[in-house]
Amino acid sequence: MSALVAAAALLTVPLLPLPAAHADAPATTAAATAVGPTATGPAGNIGTAANDDTTTNVGTVSTTSGRSREAARGGDDAGRGGEKWRGTWATSVQPPGRTLLPNWSQEGFEQQSLRQVVRVSIGGTAVRFKLSNRYGSTPLRVAGAAVGRTAEGAAVREGTSRTLAFGEEKAVTVPAGGDVFSDALRIRVKPLESLTLTLYLAEPTGPATYHMSALTTSYRAAGDLRFDESGEAFTDTSVSWYYVADVEVRGGPTGRRNGVVAFGDSITDGFASTVDADNRYPDELAERYAREGRPRGVLNHGISGNMITFGTPGTGESGVDRFRKDVLPESGVSTVVVLEGINDVGLSELPGSPVPDVSVEQLVAAHRDVIGQARAKGLKVIGATLTPFKGAVYFSERGEAKRDALNEWIRTSGAYDRVIDLDRALADPADPDRLVPAYDSGDHLHPSDAGYHAIAEAIDVDSL
Repeated sequence: MSALVAAAALLTVPLLPLPAAHADAPATTAAATAVGPTATGPAGNIGTAANDDTTTNVGTVSTTSGRSREAARGGDDAGRGGEKWRGTWATSVQPPGRTLLPNWSQEGFEQQSLRQVVRVSIGGTAVRFKLSNRYGSTPLRVAGAAVGRTAEGAAVREGTSRTLAFGEEKAVTVPAGGDVFSDALRIRVKPLESLTLTLYLAEPTGPATYHMSALTTSYRAAGDLRFDESGEAFTDTSVSWYYVADVEVRGGPTGRRNGVVAFGDSITDGFASTVDADNRYPDELAERYAREGRPRGVLNHGISGNMITFGTPGTGESGVDRFRKDVLPESGVSTVVVLEGINDVGLSELPGSPVPDVSVEQLVAAHRDVIGQARAKGLKVIGATLTPFKGAVYFSERGEAKRDALNEWIRTSGAYDRVIDLDRALADPADPDRLVPAYDSGDHLHPSDAGYHAIAEAIDVDSL
């Protein structure tokens, strides 16, 4: 079944209102096209697990709530010698719900261990995790947590599991609507290494804050199995992430300290790419930096089905609203790449859709709002043109006219600091409204693994 058929079904819920747009951001730098050669094969994974498994928990718990997260980072932002935390992995959290992919978000957890895998983009000598209860209606009690180096599936490399502490305690309560950072865990992590986080959730959690389309297998088992390294008991699986929202590192002699946020919808989220293969375009971009010997943090803040103008309970808050929550608090970030708007175009044109008609003017206003938020934070903001979607379930000629108009504005308005022309990079020369067949996952909207690789290759990494 096409992803968008299911998306149309889930969008029968009431819409969240479109927030008022900020004043138009002034055009500063003329738009520049940053498009390079494309490729058809996936980039190889780079990096192996570090040999140093010595770990220690240090630091104090940092709790945050609502939009005050940044202020709550406190003295734990810097380590010895003034080392700053830098984002190495991220995902945008969503309200619990029954959406495109079966998940555990509505039922939550009780007397269960939840095991999840994340692949970092840069390394360091200490790591910390952020747990989010942003959409929880009650406090979240985590009875204990452990981190180890990922082996196969749910297994953890033998002898690498370590307790993850919070304020030097094993248990932590995350307030409703808030987030909690763990203590620093002193462990040497290499770029592109995978870590396994296991949470023991003894008390009923209620519906869970989560990320629907992780495209990475998560595991569940009964009882407290934080330190079960075999993984054999973790027989229940899901392809969503729960509660984990950010991973940060500090220390280490190599790597750039100015990270990149990829912000957008399912094409940033990597929908339709191979599960457990880390073939989303932000993953491929991180691999490019690592392959060139200059690892750089790349944080993925895409949500499948998300729109920049409107939000829904099933697909998250609007891009305008969540930008300030997802992007602006990230540590060690200098640049954000914005690729969003195709769902606004397509879903508003779908017959019988509850999404109201979205005009090009509304799309431009929303993009200017996001640009203004980024500039106020001192971030370089780069716009990506919307990729072709002819043949997709919600394609229409009127929608195509909107896509063309928005893309022309992105290319020529000068509103963005630079432009990445993904429209031209992925368009079929025989029919520029369609994806190159090799780059098409089959639904004529989402790229294949080769298509996501082509997106990463189309980016001038020195311009970010």
